[in-house]
Amino acid sequence: MNLRPVRRHAVPGQNRGKSEPQHCEVMALNQRDMNTPVSHRLQALALAALSAAALLLGAQGAFAKDAFLTSRMTVSAPAGASNLCGRYPWACQTSSGAIRVSGGHLDIAIKLNRQINRQVRSISDQAQYGRTEHWSLPTARGGDCEDFALIKKKRLIEAGLDPQMLLISTVLDRNRNAHAVLVMRTAQGDFILDNLRDEVLHWRQTGYTFLRMQDPASPSRWTAVIDGGILRNDNAVSTPRLVQSGTISGATVVSTKAAHSR
Repeated sequence: MNLRPVRRHAVPGQNRGKSEPQHCEVMALNQRDMNTPVSHRLQALALAALSAAALLLGAQGAFAKDAFLTSRMTVSAPAGASNLCGRYPWACQTSSGAIRVSGGHLDIAIKLNRQINRQVRSISDQAQYGRTEHWSLPTARGGDCEDFALIKKKRLIEAGLDPQMLLISTVLDRNRNAHAVLVMRTAQGDFILDNLRDEVLHWRQTGYTFLRMQDPASPSRWTAVIDGGILRNDNAVSTPRLVQSGTISGATVVSTKAAHSR
């Protein structure tokens, strides 16, 4: 039987070890070998491999289409955030040119997300301020979910990340509780810094329903998003995830279960 190698390029975003090549070789059959028993088995394997590749490419295409959250219309700021820009000008800061997060800044974001989650105690606004909503930097007592998002945004701006690539968003979590997270815009899509988990996930992988977020063009404004979670089948979606090296992995992420701070 004559077999010839056919080069198939790696699918972008697919997780590969450093020692593996950037392409793989599959064996294609010559026409004269089609009638042998072995060739039938190899042909079946080849067809199965091609089908799997097609499914993977389809998933990658779906991810590319929904890589970023889409702003739909201007809406009012969330309760408790009406004077956010006056109290914290950096929270609504713009830049001369939008630069999506990449390279070493991804490592900084991953480490900082974990660090703040472990350093800041979770405490509700009601317990700390005697009101249901009060957006502020965490105090010595701790902070609520939006306070975590604020301190992460502040620290990442100080680390050199573009402020317009760091957007606070209000969501419904998997239990449909009100929650707030920080959206980080990378070259591969929107990833979420969350006080409920240390892992930085793509927005589709969180299972959250995104309601509104700061306007990417002007963070002093807020826009409606209305996407994800209960509006889609996001519990089973397979999307790339950030890993410690600051690269993107194509593996499916298994979300960790955590209690909400409220």
